[in-house]
Amino acid sequence: MTTADELPPWDTEWAAQKAAEALRYLGRNFPECLENLRVASLDEHETAADEAAIRADEDAYLKALRAYMRAGRDEALRIRRGAA
Repeated sequence: MTTADELPPWDTEWAAQKAAEALRYLGRNFPECLENLRVASLDEHETAADEAAIRADEDAYLKALRAYMRAGRDEALRIRRGAA
């Protein structure tokens, strides 16, 4: 286990901005996926983003957010097809 002194630096403001952009994208284009309190298909991508943040891996963090947005889009489209 690493101590706080051994953790790599991480720009939390940058990370929060990127996460907010991902949520705005989903809210604007696919609000159905955010209206549900729990979308299990997004969990693995949230976890991947969290793990990337812990490692201070910006590339992996952005990749996880892109996968999160794709999963949200896919879930919203699934909901829309079910409602039609």
